[in-house]
Amino acid sequence: MRIAFRTDASIQIGTGHVMRCLTLAEELRRQGHQCWFICRDHEGHLGTLIGNMGFDLRLLPFLSEPKQQTSGNASDFPYAQWLGTSWQQDAKQTFEALSLLKVDWLVVDHYALDERWEREFTGVVGQVMVVDDLADRKHQCSLLLDQNLGRRASDYDEWMPQYSVRLLGPEYALLRPEFTKLRERSLQRRQNLEIKRILISMGGVDRNNATGLVLSALADATLPPETELDIILGPAAPYLNEVREQAESLPFIATVNVNVSDMAERMCLADLSIGAAGGTSWERCCLGLPAVLVVLAENQLAGAKALEVGGAAMFIGSPGEVEALLPVVLDKVKEPERLQRMVNSAAGITSGLGAARVVDAMVRIAGELQ
Repeated sequence: MRIAFRTDASIQIGTGHVMRCLTLAEELRRQGHQCWFICRDHEGHLGTLIGNMGFDLRLLPFLSEPKQQTSGNASDFPYAQWLGTSWQQDAKQTFEALSLLKVDWLVVDHYALDERWEREFTGVVGQVMVVDDLADRKHQCSLLLDQNLGRRASDYDEWMPQYSVRLLGPEYALLRPEFTKLRERSLQRRQNLEIKRILISMGGVDRNNATGLVLSALADATLPPETELDIILGPAAPYLNEVREQAESLPFIATVNVNVSDMAERMCLADLSIGAAGGTSWERCCLGLPAVLVVLAENQLAGAKALEVGGAAMFIGSPGEVEALLPVVLDKVKEPERLQRMVNSAAGITSGLGAARVVDAMVRIAGELQ
């Protein structure tokens, strides 16, 4: 099969949409399929990473004065500005980028796009697949993926055709193969777990410096001085230098690591994660890594609450609540029985085989509709 991905990363959007599409593209390529990416030239677009991973990229031009949507109520479409142009212009430019490609699937992972954009590609591509987390707008697609814990098929009844296939829940989470490979080793080392090493990851961008708030809170927490902090940031993080300076002043062994390629190994070695409640949650669960979650965007709230209810994590709230609540939550997490329950609950949420399951569904649907 031939597959094109329409997705974006930026300082505003973050990196998660592109990263999970890259995971799916890698699995597709591993199974012998061809993939292309279509992204807009936003600041922080990850084009270099896409190219370094061996995928062809069509980069849509950045528009300094984006056109507004000409139909639909903008107030009912909170992520529309993420596109950087109108949906009509984006569809036109995407169509042009696809002009020399005859693709079997167009995978759309973008909160600013909906059924209006998707309908423009009826008859142009084989099938449309949507990756979503929100269940808040209409879609016209053959296949929809929503990785959220607790997501139900009925959540999409009003938003998409009944014939569309829905892949729902963390069993379809798009995780890179290294997480599955390290799963057994990671779970084995979590017997009689103590918190000696903490992984801190607030996303590739962390544009509001939640990392800095976490470090401030940890400076006042009752942790032994031999505690190790593994702090992860992306190269586009605007507060990177400030975080580095802050880490040097902490009473712990704290290292700041940028653009890491061994996140699975780092999660395996960590005893606790303090992180954003986004797609990284499923990586933590696969490895049985207990987590304290911070919600950095409204779309992360439902997932964070579901993970806490499921026993895999403890949920603080927004970055503004970190300094007051994190020391209190850490005292609770350090209880051995609670920590072990979090390990077991997390490991039961996903085994990390989602990407292969999604590819199987794509191959099956493409074959059925030929």
